[in-house]
Amino acid sequence: MSFDPILLARLQFAANISFHILFPTITIALGWLLLYFKLRYRRSADPAWMQVYGFFVKVFALSFALGVVSGVTMSFQFGTNWPGYMMKVGNVAGPLLAYEVLTAFFLEASFLGVMLFGRQRVGERMHTLATFLVAFGTSASAFWILALNSWMQTPAGVEWVEGQAVVTDWFQVVFNPSFPYRLAHVLLASGLTCAFLVAGLSAYRWLRGDRGRDVRLALGTGVWLAALLIPVQVLVGDMHGLNTLQHQPAKIAAMEGIWHDERGAPALLFAWPNQAEQRNDFAIGVPKLASLILTHELEGEIKGLSSFPDATPPVAPVFFAFRVMVGMGVLMWLLSWWGAWHLWRQRRTDSGLPGLLMKLLVWMSFSGWVATLAGWYVTEVGRQPFMVYGMLRTAEAASSVPGESIALSLALYLLLYLGLLIAYVSVLFHMAAKQGRAVASSASPEVAHG
Repeated sequence: MSFDPILLARLQFAANISFHILFPTITIALGWLLLYFKLRYRRSADPAWMQVYGFFVKVFALSFALGVVSGVTMSFQFGTNWPGYMMKVGNVAGPLLAYEVLTAFFLEASFLGVMLFGRQRVGERMHTLATFLVAFGTSASAFWILALNSWMQTPAGVEWVEGQAVVTDWFQVVFNPSFPYRLAHVLLASGLTCAFLVAGLSAYRWLRGDRGRDVRLALGTGVWLAALLIPVQVLVGDMHGLNTLQHQPAKIAAMEGIWHDERGAPALLFAWPNQAEQRNDFAIGVPKLASLILTHELEGEIKGLSSFPDATPPVAPVFFAFRVMVGMGVLMWLLSWWGAWHLWRQRRTDSGLPGLLMKLLVWMSFSGWVATLAGWYVTEVGRQPFMVYGMLRTAEAASSVPGESIALSLALYLLLYLGLLIAYVSVLFHMAAKQGRAVASSASPEVAHG
């Protein structure tokens, strides 16, 4: 059996980054939610807000720990599987990664201990400041990582000297053409991921009979946050799509399944992309809608994949991942607005949400992960065959490690990550079940049961 080392190296990096991205997607927004919980407590002196804070700071710590471990593992692969990447664009990637560690990661790690264990030792103001600094650190970390990844999508501010990228303008490197859209898109995705996790874990506690005020506060926060963010995400996603059309038209063509230049292109609800014959099988679409969305004209022209013979990405993964992302977004929209409508109607009664809605929220606890991974695959697979779009091809950055060795380590990574993922999800729901008993035993009946 022959192993394609480049394909296996790509799969291994994809597996590592897929596992890693799950946890920053939670911690980026959860840090700010923890600050919100703390400020609500300081303003109202309602102990239920500190109970919410106390539970979700544990969720934050567990997520942060797994994010750190998986991030370290991922960084090793730059040297093992992709040495050409750092050799050719290390002048860009190295400083940006260093900025992320120095200005963001250390900030999170330094003050996380104060958040977890220091409230009784440093006082409320310092504890609140520590929460803010951790939240700021998570967002600063996202800023630098997305600056680098966006530069790989839309490189700017460099020139090639003897086969290496040399920076001519750091401002253009960081604030490259796609960076503002991608940063906003990812931050909103983190907010939605966190909102559904908070709502889902709270609904789980509610269904187990834990009807404390802290549960109702967390549930309402998650549902309302999701309801407010989802339409904003749709707007930002549309702007991001238009930016991608301008700078990476081949990716848009793959997302929409457009093989040849076309006016009045339909938006395909479903199809089976046939890359060998450059056509779509079993296509079901809305006439002219893709052109309307992407060009704002019914007869607007969209370039097809045949116009990019040397820059055609794998179509099927991009096409289907895009539809998974959009489909999950639609479910999030419907569920969050359904929940918000019930909360608004029952704002004076505090009677909770319908049982079916609660069960759906539990099942949607990790829906943000699904949407985030799907969107990430659209972004990364759609960039192929380039590692740095238009400048560095993936094959040029690969190592000479034998395919058999990569296959073995990939299998071990997948088994380890599967076990860790199952353990993480199980621990979160175990913590949620245990939290209700802990609150009931430590609080007065009025606090525990509202």
